[in-house]
This record gives sequence, structure tokens and C-alpha cells, in this order.
Amino acid sequence: MIESTDIADTLVEAVIGAAEARAPLCIVGGNSKQLLAGRHCDATPLQVGGHRGIVDYTPEELVITARAGTPIAEIESTLSAEGQTLASEPPRYDGAGTLGGTLACNLSGPARPWSGALRDAVLGLRLIDGRGQHLRFGGRVMKNVAGYDVSRLQAGALGTLGVITEVSLKVMPRSEFTTTLAFALPAAQAIDTMNRRAAVPSPLNGALWHAGRLFLRLSGAQSAVAQCAREWGGEPVSAQDAPWESLREMPEALFDQAQNQPLPLYRLSVGSASSLGDLDERCIIDWCGALRWLPSEQALSSVHAIAAANGGHASLFRGGDRSGEVRAPLAPAQQGVQQRLKQAFDPGAIFNPGRLYSWL
Repeated sequence: MIESTDIADTLVEAVIGAAEARAPLCIVGGNSKQLLAGRHCDATPLQVGGHRGIVDYTPEELVITARAGTPIAEIESTLSAEGQTLASEPPRYDGAGTLGGTLACNLSGPARPWSGALRDAVLGLRLIDGRGQHLRFGGRVMKNVAGYDVSRLQAGALGTLGVITEVSLKVMPRSEFTTTLAFALPAAQAIDTMNRRAAVPSPLNGALWHAGRLFLRLSGAQSAVAQCAREWGGEPVSAQDAPWESLREMPEALFDQAQNQPLPLYRLSVGSASSLGDLDERCIIDWCGALRWLPSEQALSSVHAIAAANGGHASLFRGGDRSGEVRAPLAPAQQGVQQRLKQAFDPGAIFNPGRLYSWL
């Protein structure tokens, strides 16, 4: 049975007290991502993990609403019983990953280019702002979602705009059949193959290259998957040997099998057909080439320059110096927008100070 506990009133009181005392808070859910994605946050922990449980689930409407501390794994278990799933494949982090934290980091798995990011599934949410107001944005059904989409501002904000307490999400039917094909290819040829395969109608919903092998995942009706697999060839890979689960949990395991001392891990978002030259052979290449995971001791400025030259940007996802900036600098106009949003949602600057940027 999934645990259900509503501690929203306690969280509101804690935020009001912190605002009055001007005492910063570090929002903690399952504590699975404190050393990932953002900078270190030195502030009093605000424990949100106890605010959990599914508030509403209507399978025929393809919508689920759950409290922020609910583990992703528990949500997926409930959906699976009805033949449904979270299409963006967010990481579970051994059961510790929560809905609120996953949305705050906007983490999605290998199906993201075809099924959308987690933020794309958000219909509405509840949020405690820096004044202690418990606000509601959006709705619980698709027809009620209108107006400026404040809900999706929280995706990737790393908790700097407020405490997410509840989220309503679109869900999708689980695929009837899935198979994985493997091909022995160098990185450059794999990138070209990924992009060519993605450009034609097919049941493709996963494309990954790592250590000399290209993996293509096909999901959908069994007849369509079987026909595509026959046409594309390749080596069938069992579900147990396919890399999708390791990749979904973030690619640490795939890299760590090959190195005793993991290097800092960079996340590069670039043009899908871009070539990073020799660096590509050291990467995990995901999302049909649009996402590159690079273990490297290079400075962020150097990696960002590489990403920018290929139409994208980079961040220090894991390891390295997390007291410094882990994201590329913003243009003045972009920084100004971030600061105005922060002022509107959190005028006392009590939520996750410095977690996203040192100046926020």
C-alpha cells in the first residue's frame, strides 16, 4: 500500500517562520539529487519527503495527481497496474527520487525526444511561495489548463521559486511491445544513423551510442515493431542486457564500469547531428545525438565553448567543484528575467539560495 501523508500545513508554517526570520531553507525530498544538477546549498533543510501520496488518479482521463514527496517508483507502480506509464521515463534513483524533486530538476529519460520532457506532462501544481502562500496553478484535467503556464516555470528551477507540494501529470498507455537492436559502429557513423532513422516514420523511441555500440529501441504495436526490426537489421538485445534502465537512472553506471575513479560528468545539449570530434568517442550519446554525457576534467568554460560551437550549452551534472558555477553564464537579459521571477515568487530569497546560480 502506498503511504499517504499530508503535511502541507506544517510546511507552510515552516516557510512563514523562515521568511520572518530571514533564514534560508534548503528543500529536501528524497535526498537523491543533492549532489547532482545544481550547486551546493548551505541552508537549513526543509524536509518535504513526508508530504506524499496519490491525491487523485483517473485512469480513463490519463491524469494522476500526487504530493511532491511521493517516490517516482510508487507512482509508476500505480500506473503500471492500469497499463499506463510516465512517458518521459524520469529516473527513480533506487526508489529515492520523488515527484517534486524530479520536476524541480526537470529530469527525463531516453524516451524524451519522442515522448516529451516531464515538464511537458505537467497540467498543474500547488506551490508554497516565499510569503508562505499555498498557491494553485493550472488544473487537474487537460481541459482546465489555460492562461500563463506558471506550473512549468518550476521545471528546472531547482526549488529556487518555491516548495512544490502537489503535481498533476498527463500519463500515457504503456507500449504493447518493445525490442532493442544493437549495431557495432563508431560514434560518427552512429550519429548519422540515429538521425536518418529518426527522420522516417517508425516506432523508434530510444537511440543511444556508447563504447562502440549503437542501440535503437522500438516500442509500439508488435506488428509495427517486428516489421521495423526486420528492415533495420542489427543484433537483438534482451531486455536484461539493454542499457535503457542504466541510462534512465543517469549514466553513472555505464561510465563507472569502465573507470575506477569517475571523472566529473558534463551534460551537453547540442545539435543532434553535431560532431564533437574525438570527444564523441568518450561520450554517451543519447536522444538521437542531441544529448552528450562527457566525463572530463576540463573546466566548465571549456566544455561550454564546445557545446556553444555546436548550437547548445553545457552543465556540470555530477562531481567537480560544486561550490562554483555549474551552468554556463546567462546573457544579461536572461539573468534579469531570472532575478525578476525570483523576486516575484520568493522576495526574501529564502529558497535554495545559490542552488541554481551563485547570484540567485
